[in-house]
Amino acid sequence: MKADVAIVGAGTAGAALALHCARKGLSVVCVDRRPLNEAGAHWINGVAAWMFDEAGIDRPAGDELVGEGHAFHLVAGFGGERVIVEDHGVLDANMRKLVNRLQQGASEKGARFLGETRVEGFDGETLATSAGPITARFYVDASGLSGARLLDQPQVARTDICAAAQEVRKVRDVQAARAFFLARGAKLGETLCFTSVAGGYSIVNVRLQGDDISILTGSIPAEGHPSGKELLDRFVAEHPFIGETIHGGARAIPLRRPYDLLGKGNVALLGDAACQVFSAHGSGIGIGMIAARMLAETIADGRDGYAYGAAFHRKWGGLLATYDLFRRFSQSVTVPELETLMQAGLMDETSVRAGMQQRIPTVSPALALQKLKGATRAPGIALRLGQALTKGAAASLLYRNCPEEESRFSVWQKAVAKVMEG
Repeated sequence: MKADVAIVGAGTAGAALALHCARKGLSVVCVDRRPLNEAGAHWINGVAAWMFDEAGIDRPAGDELVGEGHAFHLVAGFGGERVIVEDHGVLDANMRKLVNRLQQGASEKGARFLGETRVEGFDGETLATSAGPITARFYVDASGLSGARLLDQPQVARTDICAAAQEVRKVRDVQAARAFFLARGAKLGETLCFTSVAGGYSIVNVRLQGDDISILTGSIPAEGHPSGKELLDRFVAEHPFIGETIHGGARAIPLRRPYDLLGKGNVALLGDAACQVFSAHGSGIGIGMIAARMLAETIADGRDGYAYGAAFHRKWGGLLATYDLFRRFSQSVTVPELETLMQAGLMDETSVRAGMQQRIPTVSPALALQKLKGATRAPGIALRLGQALTKGAAASLLYRNCPEEESRFSVWQKAVAKVMEG
């Protein structure tokens, strides 16, 4: 098989890349080790609406759009202190239907998809697969956390891996389910996100949708906490109004900042394989689709993998690095400390909304003064948060200046490591 572009991984990022490349008239072969209808995430995922626009992908609609516009309650532990966010601009999308739409759209433009196809080797010139060899002008690894490893990218540390799970289940007792949400201050259809329930970086996120309930969980087991699947099963066992599973899945998500080297020559990394994940809440769907569009433009313009990586870092690397520093800070936060942050106004509707939208918060002078006063009421936790944000500002400056010349890359890489790890 021969193609302009060979893609390993037919999930959201890989399928989005196939669609963009096919739209540009490039021939595409995309393989996945799973059946095509099982590629990518299988759950309901919240994606900021603006990210679909930036990625050049139509926003979900119909039965692909599961919810939008409902209030979001960020709750400290399973207690009462919370931040409520209205008008957050996040769309709950059915990932199975989104991936299918992307695959189908790419196929209609001429892309070829091969499911149940394993990658057996790559020598830089030919991709060996169980369906036969593939030669291409450009190769892309969009195979996830532990997939094809076409650039021999480093392993992600276990303490930077989130074990997430999501299920949509039937509700056995609708009245009891409604009473659960109302007793916890949420109106029907709103989301309750119980945070730091098993260590700083852990959630149980639930939303009642008619006769169904959506449950999303996640944690970092390497820190001695139960996995997302264990948290989900425990929550279900504790609430008998929850019935059988309709659909869902579990997966490991990389939380570290994107790899420094995202492409070299005619090979590039994309999505989870590139650690292009908004690590503050572990979502890589939106940023993966955005990166796919950037990579397709790079390939169509005849530029190389390094050019794609440098362009991505200059535009998005600082955002992801800043929130990765915040994520590492959050891993150390206890429930009482989270309550203190909320009470002091250091974690408020503005900052939580920005995180949900995957943006840097915009703070007015008046709000900045208010937060400064709050910091004086919680000096210890405020100092730790301030240190993370200060490092984030320095990292953002470095990322904005990621060199276009590959010869200067190693110097930049060392400077970034010094800020992020120092």
